[in-house]
Amino acid sequence: MKGGWFVGNFKPTLYRTNDVEAAVKSYKAGAYEHSHYHKLATEITVIISGKVKMNGVEYDEGDIIIIEPGEATDFLAVTDSVNAVIKIPGANNDKYLTEE
Repeated sequence: MKGGWFVGNFKPTLYRTNDVEAAVKSYKAGAYEHSHYHKLATEITVIISGKVKMNGVEYDEGDIIIIEPGEATDFLAVTDSVNAVIKIPGANNDKYLTEE
């Protein structure tokens, strides 16, 4: 699967649907994703292991972060980390970069 995404309306996928997207993503310490938002999707991130920073707030193993539509966030892996990510609905082309 690409980038850990295994459910959603993309190829390859284990289950193709527009209802939801699901991923298990692994990051090396220092990995960074620029600030972005979704117009349609709510994004739920579960920190399985490691420590991350989103919007300047540090999160640890077991923390759950909900990013609502229109709310921007960046992402920094403070340590090696593994996260589960769910997007509802699974809206293709619904990622918009913000100006930093």
